Amino acid sequence: MKSSTIFDYPLFALGFRAFFGLAGLSALILIVLWNAIFKGELTLSNYFANTYWHAHEMLLGYSVAVIAGFLLTAVRNWTGRPTLTGDQLAGLCLLWLYGRIVPFYAGLLPDALIALIDFSFLPALAYQISKPIMQVRQYRNLIFIGLLLLLALGNGLIHAEILGIQENSAWPGIQMVVATIIIMILVIAGRVFPFFTERGLPGARVVRNPIMDGLSIAAAALVFGLQLFNISGIVLALIAVLAVAVNIIRVAGWYVQRIWYVPLLWVLYIGYGWVILGFGLTAFSAYELVAPTLALHAFTVGGIGVLTLGMMARVSLGHTGRALRVSNAMAIGFVLINVAALFRVLLPIALPDWYGVLVYVSTLSWLATFSLFVFVYAPILTTARIDGQEG
Repeated sequence: MKSSTIFDYPLFALGFRAFFGLAGLSALILIVLWNAIFKGELTLSNYFANTYWHAHEMLLGYSVAVIAGFLLTAVRNWTGRPTLTGDQLAGLCLLWLYGRIVPFYAGLLPDALIALIDFSFLPALAYQISKPIMQVRQYRNLIFIGLLLLLALGNGLIHAEILGIQENSAWPGIQMVVATIIIMILVIAGRVFPFFTERGLPGARVVRNPIMDGLSIAAAALVFGLQLFNISGIVLALIAVLAVAVNIIRVAGWYVQRIWYVPLLWVLYIGYGWVILGFGLTAFSAYELVAPTLALHAFTVGGIGVLTLGMMARVSLGHTGRALRVSNAMAIGFVLINVAALFRVLLPIALPDWYGVLVYVSTLSWLATFSLFVFVYAPILTTARIDGQEG
């Protein structure tokens, strides 16, 4: 009789469980540390400079954990083939975790080793995701392998500057990572928003428009490409306005007024709204009417933050056999994550002199959000499916 090990527990039964748990905890720990560093209350030896560390960890730590959990789960559904579970999944989680920890051992470990440990996660994830896709020849899903490798390239550019291999490559690397995550969100949205809307609203029928899907992604890629090559002014503004227009038209085809009665739906649509606002603020920033960092945080705190929370909440319920209804506590969390984005993105435009206070309120709202997520979802992620099925 085979003995049970820690890797047989439900936490390692499917990718979303372990990685969503890690994402929720990292969203708390990283922001607590960053707030203390930002206020000068904490000084830590780090492989990264402070600003780079914050951006790197929220994008390539927290966000990538959500992406890993989603793809390891979705690819199994798309292909009908197994993805990592048990000790192999735990090993991939440890690789992600080491990437978060080893930067604090700068001076004790060689910088090249720190970079290698952090860099290796995304190629390893891409390889594991590619195996079931190639087995069933689902070539359209290879787009996610390409996007994961683009994330790895952006991460490599960040490390290249720190290691002295390339000058001034870290910021373009961060820009590439943000762009790739937003484009991945737009690709996934086209697949799940119509399905989630029809599933969550009996009798609803949405409009699927492949042309608008392609235009929305192409316009976004053009905006980010122009920024990557430091092209601003009227060219950037016009393309950003185009991105706003095509994404509004795209979402309008999916929109059903009844979404406002279903928190699992409205959180996703509002998250998409923050992405659209990010393109709008990019147009204004092209003429220096608003700070570019406000557009950046519309994409990150608003778009990425709100959408990843909504997706984790929805996927975790669906893949543990539970009813697709969030608790009141999690619905409050959905409100609070949007409050965090509001205080980080929009209110600084109207109240620039209150910037420090607004960032602090945003931080508290973010921490309250993910405290609720961990409290509500820890039991869901760590216990077996209630319907007795695997996963």
